[in-house]
Amino acid sequence: MTEPITATTPRPVRPALLAQRWREVTLLHWPVPVPAVAQLFPPGTRPDTIDGTTYVGLVPFRMEGVLGLPYLGHFCETNVRLYSVDEAGRRGVVFLSLDAARLLPATAGRLAARLPYVWSAMSLTRSGDAVTYTCRRRDSGLTSHMEIQVGAPIAEPTKLEDFLTARWGLHVSWHGRTLYLPNEHPRWPLHRATLRHFADSLVNATGVVISGPPVSVLHSPGVHVRFGPPLACSSGNQK
Repeated sequence: MTEPITATTPRPVRPALLAQRWREVTLLHWPVPVPAVAQLFPPGTRPDTIDGTTYVGLVPFRMEGVLGLPYLGHFCETNVRLYSVDEAGRRGVVFLSLDAARLLPATAGRLAARLPYVWSAMSLTRSGDAVTYTCRRRDSGLTSHMEIQVGAPIAEPTKLEDFLTARWGLHVSWHGRTLYLPNEHPRWPLHRATLRHFADSLVNATGVVISGPPVSVLHSPGVHVRFGPPLACSSGNQK
């Protein structure tokens, strides 16, 4: 049975293995046909849907570690992600790519966690209510650039907004198994946002084709996140 969509964590992590702060988070989303992305999910998971539709997200933000190391612990990230559910009913995300502005964290994430990290040149600037994100991959030259205008806070998110943001773990293929890595954080403080400028080649590079403007543009000042021990989802062989 699939767990309900909830804006507060359904399972507090114990023990916490890692803590981070996600700051100046912008979330852009486009609907995509389920058959077009189903093959991109790890064994034991499938596309999560709302009203028969699934989504792809482009999410830039600033990651801040808790070790007090600005170079290694504070840097920009941008991820392209899909929305997943496993055989135990746990909702999560599947990352198709993760761009990071620091080489060591990107390398460690790729080697240790088998996550699709890429080392990129990135920036995040804010002037008043305008937030600008840039990303350029060092290996391929693929780029992403967006500017948003942050609007009013959202008192009650819609069902779709909760579906896209209330995610309490990620699914990843790891040495022939599928793992679920749970997290917990406070309820997202969300704001409406307007997309002022957008040019991106990261999403289409994953094999997920988007066109036109996103159907959802949200911004959050951020949350403090804790990650728990990984849980097994599937022991099947990778496809």
